[in-house]
Amino acid sequence: MDTGTERHLSLDRYWRRRVAVLAGMAGAVAALAWACGGGSSGGGEKEPVRNAGAIDSAAPPMPPGAMPTVTVTTTVTPEAAEAAEDGAPCNAHDLVFTVAAAKTYAAGQEPRFGVTVVNTSSASCRFDAGSLSVVVRSGKDRIWSSGECLKAGKGKRTLRRGVPSTAAFTWDRRRGCGGAPARPGTYVASLKGGKAGKRIFHLR
Repeated sequence: MDTGTERHLSLDRYWRRRVAVLAGMAGAVAALAWACGGGSSGGGEKEPVRNAGAIDSAAPPMPPGAMPTVTVTTTVTPEAAEAAEDGAPCNAHDLVFTVAAAKTYAAGQEPRFGVTVVNTSSASCRFDAGSLSVVVRSGKDRIWSSGECLKAGKGKRTLRRGVPSTAAFTWDRRRGCGGAPARPGTYVASLKGGKAGKRIFHLR
């Protein structure tokens, strides 16, 4: 065998050995990958399957922002209702007025008139006592008025149910505010600012 032929055979054997080594390395890598992945038909543990029935039977979650409805019932007692109405203005139809006066006043005696107001409503209320005045007349002649000649009353006051509130007015027996003395005779006192019966009296 000549030298050229021997060299050809040596190269052929060299490449065959290299191919075999590379094939072995490739097989080793494939085997390692199969072992790590568990294989397609291996007996490794499978991922547990959730119970579909349990999921379906669970209550649906509450939508965001939804809140339960709460109903509150409040009971108001009569005492609470009365307290809540305290301080409200009095209604005219709930008030009863009276005017008191003596039947006869002796010479030099100044007539004194008492005005009483009573609240008949179920709750206390506010009343302006300064709105009341007594007017004295003789026939059609207007003689005197407490609203024109006297200082205003104490103003607003609280009227409780059934409790009388009284204001007093004194006439100096003069016509108008500090005018001439009124003559002896018969006079009539009436109330302005409230509905009340008239009072007839006599000056001596």
